[in-house]
Amino acid sequence: MDGCDTSTRAYKNGKTFDQCRQIAETICAQLAKKINETGVVSWTEILETVDHDELVYKLTLKYLRRDGFDIGDWKTPKVTKITV
Repeated sequence: MDGCDTSTRAYKNGKTFDQCRQIAETICAQLAKKINETGVVSWTEILETVDHDELVYKLTLKYLRRDGFDIGDWKTPKVTKITV
């Protein structure tokens, strides 16, 4: 079969997609604590936290949005708590 198997394809530093997802989930939990304490985390700080790994960075932002944080946009590149 010529289809892509996400569990075996290597990404940055030889990690599989599943490993990248697990790393992003762990980082997301750490950042959620920090956001709840300080109120904001910049995109630059997230990029440095994930060691400039683009896939883990994008997954981390995705999981932060899923968990109810405002991930901002290009005009406001920061993640904050959603205030109701």
